[in-house]
Amino acid sequence: MAEPLSQSEIEERLGELPGWSLDGGRLTRAYRLDSHFAATSLVIHVAQIQEELNHHSELTLGYNTVALSVHTHSAGGAVTGLDVELARRVEAVAPAHGAR
Repeated sequence: MAEPLSQSEIEERLGELPGWSLDGGRLTRAYRLDSHFAATSLVIHVAQIQEELNHHSELTLGYNTVALSVHTHSAGGAVTGLDVELARRVEAVAPAHGAR
């Protein structure tokens, strides 16, 4: 089981993840894209990453937006290294979809 991160560890990790924040005990981020198709493409890519990590987020698709909210259920709903890894991987692929 993944261990919960301390508040200072979360803040340190967030410093490495521009646009991500802690909201209600979850890591969150919203992306704006140029079109619904681009947003849908990003959602599919995020779903692939989630499957690879076997770690899933709340993922919301809007017309030209994608929002993520993630925490680790098996750690009592705390933020863990798995959440940070998911955020890092999404952050790495989002620009290729035109996310800003």
